[in-house]
Amino acid sequence: MMSSSDPNLPSCCSISRSSEAPQTAQEPAPAARHELSSKDHMIYLPGGAFLMGTDDQEGFPSDGEGPVREITLKPFYIDPYTVSNEQFQAFVKETGYKTESEAFGWSYVFHLLVAEADRANVTNAAQQTPWWWVVEGADWKHPYGPSSGIEEVMDHPVTHISWNDAAAYCSWAGKRLPTEAEWEYAARGGLVQKRYPWGDLLKQDGQHMCNIWQGKFPEKNNLSDGFLGTAPVHSFPPNGYGLYNVSGNVWEWCSDWFSPDWHLTGPRSNPAGPVRGDKRVMRGGSFLCHKSYCNRYRVGARSSNTPDSASSNIGFRCAADV
Repeated sequence: MMSSSDPNLPSCCSISRSSEAPQTAQEPAPAARHELSSKDHMIYLPGGAFLMGTDDQEGFPSDGEGPVREITLKPFYIDPYTVSNEQFQAFVKETGYKTESEAFGWSYVFHLLVAEADRANVTNAAQQTPWWWVVEGADWKHPYGPSSGIEEVMDHPVTHISWNDAAAYCSWAGKRLPTEAEWEYAARGGLVQKRYPWGDLLKQDGQHMCNIWQGKFPEKNNLSDGFLGTAPVHSFPPNGYGLYNVSGNVWEWCSDWFSPDWHLTGPRSNPAGPVRGDKRVMRGGSFLCHKSYCNRYRVGARSSNTPDSASSNIGFRCAADV
């Protein structure tokens, strides 16, 4: 088994669409004028200096996790939760927005989650990561295939959301995606250089603190944390700033273009990433992350994906200017 520090190790729980996929992003919808656009339930963070990045021996230096550097941020707001199915449904009902997965007609679903009624119709899987199945008709409101629905998971994070979809929702809600630096500052919850948002140990007093893979990936999940797929957005204890599920559950899009080395010479005050790129930053890991392979649920870990990519473990949370 390869170690988690192997620089050639891919992220097992991230999957990209083909670069040949058509561009389907829509123009941002007009800003909302209701409770979802309010900052009343967002968390105000005062900003200031913090230590960003990690030199953790469990990390992936080739991802650009380090070196540790001092970053200064201006104040901002951030949501305590990732956007839920219920909230995204309100956006779609008001605007008629069609996600990129709907436009493509398919999305990636983790093989153990595919609805039983849809499994016989699956004919394709990702070549390098065959646990990702190409499921026709899978999208945010049919997360496990066309025969599935979201009625029982309205308080779970919305999934099958591309970066473009997330940006459209944020624009409608009068908010924005967090920068990568803002995301990490918020996710650390005031702790300095800890491995996780709650400390250095994965469990606290024997209790699970996040929704990640338990068992042998990708065949067997023993469900000891209670979940095979996503968990409700309010699951597990929040971090010191009141944010939930910043480790595990779903990957969260950030506004930045991804680069493994831009930060080496980039600004140390309010960095916003490179001006261009091929992939956008994702942070936090997902319910598929496992120490034996992906191990990117650490608070300093990074990943990326093309802006049109979507799957059953990608979501987002909103930020806003003060």
